[in-house]
Amino acid sequence: MPKPAKGARLGGSAAHERLLLANLAKQLFEHGRITTTEAKARRLRPVAERLITKAKKGDIHNRRLVLQTITDKGIVHTLFTEIAPRYAERPGGYTRITKVGNRRGDNAKMAVIELVEGEIAKKATVAEAEAAAKRAVKEDALKKDAAPVEDAKPVEAAEESKNA
Repeated sequence: MPKPAKGARLGGSAAHERLLLANLAKQLFEHGRITTTEAKARRLRPVAERLITKAKKGDIHNRRLVLQTITDKGIVHTLFTEIAPRYAERPGGYTRITKVGNRRGDNAKMAVIELVEGEIAKKATVAEAEAAAKRAVKEDALKKDAAPVEDAKPVEAAEESKNA
């Protein structure tokens, strides 16, 4: 029999924590970014990433598994049709947590958790640009090497005339 996680459960029972994380995940997928406490953001990250991974698979079984956590069909539809395709090439790391300081009322540590927007694509674009620049340099070098070859044709013609 699996043992429950030890430690604090975000101020309530295990069932309360499960519902709280489901609501946070629903808001994250609806708005793209939410501000919450650091503890809640850290507990939310694996839940949200697991749901996105299931949405990337896209079959009916995984849709039903996601619907067990997020009960709003509209948000699940958005997750499967808009959010998951953005991360088709990404192997993980769909969320980012940024600390934003303390809350004014109770001095709680706050953080913003947001969906990452194609960071790998940007890095790949930079790498592709560098590779294209290297190819251009090589092509220029080949063109410079090709220029003497074009000059060599008349020399060959001159050699043929000497042999004739």
